[in-house]
Amino acid sequence: MDYVDCHCHVSAPEFKEDLEEVIQRARDVGVKTLVAVTEEVGEFDRVLQLQDRYPDLVAPCFGIHPLQAGGGSEQRSVKLQDLDAALPMFYKHRERLVAIGEIGLDFTPWCAPTEQDRDDQMNVFIKQLDIAKELQLPVNVHSRSAAKVTIETMREQGISRALLHNFAGKPSVALEGVKAGYCFSFPPAVCRNRQRDKLIKQIPLEHICLETDSPALGLDKHVRNEPRNIVLSCQHIADVKGLSPQTVQLVTTQNAYRLFPNANAHIREVV
Repeated sequence: MDYVDCHCHVSAPEFKEDLEEVIQRARDVGVKTLVAVTEEVGEFDRVLQLQDRYPDLVAPCFGIHPLQAGGGSEQRSVKLQDLDAALPMFYKHRERLVAIGEIGLDFTPWCAPTEQDRDDQMNVFIKQLDIAKELQLPVNVHSRSAAKVTIETMREQGISRALLHNFAGKPSVALEGVKAGYCFSFPPAVCRNRQRDKLIKQIPLEHICLETDSPALGLDKHVRNEPRNIVLSCQHIADVKGLSPQTVQLVTTQNAYRLFPNANAHIREVV
């Protein structure tokens, strides 16, 4: 049986030195597809190069993240002009994309302290939702400290296919997303504590996918995460739901290819 890592950053610089080994370790545990998200336009070419290098594995997404690099290590809220260079790339490479992402909202107070910051994020989010609808692609979504408004916005904008990655909202909010047909994914970091067990228990398995968010959100926050750790997410969800890991693996893989059909079609073409 196969795993699909529905949200990872394999184009990140943390993987530059040993990517070949990272990929091999992922293949060794049964990872068949890496849904590779991007956060800013500078990553777009890199993720396409990785698809060229691993055409049976890497499924690219283009997206502008709600937080962008500021001065030094600081992050700032995204602005519409951050989208300018990205817009032609979405259309130029539309046939190669499996989703628009990583996009969304991050209303963490120190990242978006002002109403203007939150408005700017919303404008960029809605613009990218429009692109996804136009290109008939699903969205791969970030929703930190903004779970309810993220789901409400997608519903208002007529989005029918979405993955809410590393979701940490209330179960009642998640169930609104389930009603809209959305999926939710959880990285190995959920194994660190039991805070999200209630959430995982309440979301039907048919609406859950697996992710690693590599190189972040691993079992140990001080150690680089990588796609092979998808097995940890699978095992944890199985334990919480009282199911076998094989059942979780099978159903989440089916969910992933239903949500990201271009990933499955692309793999079939290569094989």
